[in-house]
Amino acid sequence: MLSRVAGNIYWMARYLERAEDLARLINVNANLALDLPKGLSPIWGQLVAITGAEGYAEEFNERSVLKFLISDKKNQVSIMSSMAFARENARTIRDVIPREIWETINTTYLYSKDQAQQALTKRGRYPFLQEIITQCQTITGTLSGTMNHDAGYTFLKLGRLLERADMTTRIIDTRSANLIPDATTSAATYDNLQWMSVLKSLTGYQMYRREMQLAIKREDVLRFLLQSKVFPRAVAYCLNEVESGLDALPNNERTLLAVHRVKRQLDHMEYRKLKQEELQNSMDHLQVGFANIHSELSVAYFGEDATTQSQTQVAG
Repeated sequence: MLSRVAGNIYWMARYLERAEDLARLINVNANLALDLPKGLSPIWGQLVAITGAEGYAEEFNERSVLKFLISDKKNQVSIMSSMAFARENARTIRDVIPREIWETINTTYLYSKDQAQQALTKRGRYPFLQEIITQCQTITGTLSGTMNHDAGYTFLKLGRLLERADMTTRIIDTRSANLIPDATTSAATYDNLQWMSVLKSLTGYQMYRREMQLAIKREDVLRFLLQSKVFPRAVAYCLNEVESGLDALPNNERTLLAVHRVKRQLDHMEYRKLKQEELQNSMDHLQVGFANIHSELSVAYFGEDATTQSQTQVAG
């Protein structure tokens, strides 16, 4: 397989995952307002911090943040930008992916472009975000059921899993610290609500209750999201799947070493003892590890063209 094709498949998957994850995150933040006491509202600026996006110059109010994250073309990790990048990568590999995938990605991009302004309204927000989530899930399922599970599909999985693991650590990093405006109130009364929101941001609330069979507590949520081997958005699950995918590829030694370093870091993390600042530092270190895995992938399989694209390749 040509390195250009492998890189485009990989990035198409990352951008689709990024658009879906951001849509989920915005949805949960909007719904959180319904659970908070009167007079309190979620800190919308935390969504900007989670994405690691640069260039935000407006006030951190709801509408400005939504516009930046949904439709701002200058923000290269917005939903519209992510769909545009996914579409461009898919366009160049239309002979490799099923035709239905190209058509669905193109249709979803056009939908995000046409409905972006409507998505900024309270009435139009939920239908827009739900459509993005549904279409991205449809694309993922169609690829799984119709694309040859060869090297190309492996690169697609690697892109999706790395993006997913990175987003999980970013949500833990930022969202768990400053979810609710009044820090004293948050720590005392709304701790469970805070960690429930973290789970819901990753669509993991029901799976947490099913696997852990425990009330929501900080240390148990961290154990689930970091070390679960069965939850598809847990960091350990994603790394195991990345390792499995790499085992099927040639020239994988350096990339596997990078994966093993991150797995050791995860295994040795004493998350029960970590204070908030220490937890944030640990998440930052994991993100550096993901970036190193990506760099080794680029060197081994994608060539210079994939590592010098003008697009924003890794969130933050």
